[in-house]
Amino acid sequence: MSETSVLWEETVEPGAAWSHVLKRGTSLLITDMEGGANVGAIFYNFECPAERFNLPDTLKAQHVARLTKGCVLYSDMGRILCSITEDTVGWHDPLGGCSNAQSVACKYGSAPYQQYRNHFHRNGRDSFLVEIEKWGLGPRDLTANVNFFSRVTVDDDGGMTFHPRNSMSRSHVELRAEMNVLVVLNTCQHPLDTNPKYEPKPVRLSVRKARPVGAADPCRRFRPENLRGFALTERYFV
Repeated sequence: MSETSVLWEETVEPGAAWSHVLKRGTSLLITDMEGGANVGAIFYNFECPAERFNLPDTLKAQHVARLTKGCVLYSDMGRILCSITEDTVGWHDPLGGCSNAQSVACKYGSAPYQQYRNHFHRNGRDSFLVEIEKWGLGPRDLTANVNFFSRVTVDDDGGMTFHPRNSMSRSHVELRAEMNVLVVLNTCQHPLDTNPKYEPKPVRLSVRKARPVGAADPCRRFRPENLRGFALTERYFV
């Protein structure tokens, strides 16, 4: 994608939250600036937020337990919210969930805003809530999230293992919007991060014009079920 396709760029600071309506036909490039970042993400149909990202359907329809290039993000209506069109990491975690105030305090200690001001300890759940409330949504609208740049594996007994430094500096992932998608992100640490220090990382965001989706598009052809997902999405805009 050429630099002339860039519509907007900005940096999301460590532990911060961000939201934007990613328009159909545009893409969001997320770059890990330092390595070791985690980006928690949830997605909604902006025109009807009752339709939102469905993690179980995303995994079972594509027979995957991790996300990478070629995968798509399904809504609970069987439509496709976003497609992963580029990925230099190869493994993004859909299983680990997000941190909350209690888990962060237990792991990193108490650091309230009243004492630490902008250096207070943030957590994923509250960051999501603060951001979605700007769009008239609340706790009942929270859904399972993706953790971009993080890798978690599950053993035969169900134990979950976090793999540090899954993402290197300048690694990136690109999401193409197939609908008008409310994207909500935060850069809080993964809840299973083995780092004993509170050290969230920044990421760089770039909103760009996306190339048209053709019949041979890799995301469309990634799994047979995706053909139906794209058909349902295209019918939505007829």
